[in-house]
Amino acid sequence: MFVEAPTAAPLHAATILAQVCPQAPPGAQVHVDNILGYVLWGVGILFFLGVIIAVGAIAGGRMFGMPHASTGGIIGLVIVFIAVIAYLILPGILDAMMGTGCV
Repeated sequence: MFVEAPTAAPLHAATILAQVCPQAPPGAQVHVDNILGYVLWGVGILFFLGVIIAVGAIAGGRMFGMPHASTGGIIGLVIVFIAVIAYLILPGILDAMMGTGCV
């Protein structure tokens, strides 16, 4: 009278066998490493410039009696430090969420 639902075991076995992991084409990894290296250097330079500009805004605002400039410099300095902390933490979070990258 009652019809049993099919078990999910065969379906589960098929998905385990059909995993596809992304791979770079042959010879592409060298170029990818170069691009990532340039991006990392660029991000480091931007962090450094952000700190220098924020400190300059704080000093200039204090020297020339411009409280808005020094307030903006303090806010900019805080934002740069938050960005550096996020830059160090977020890759680990993304690695944990993405796993091995296989589909």
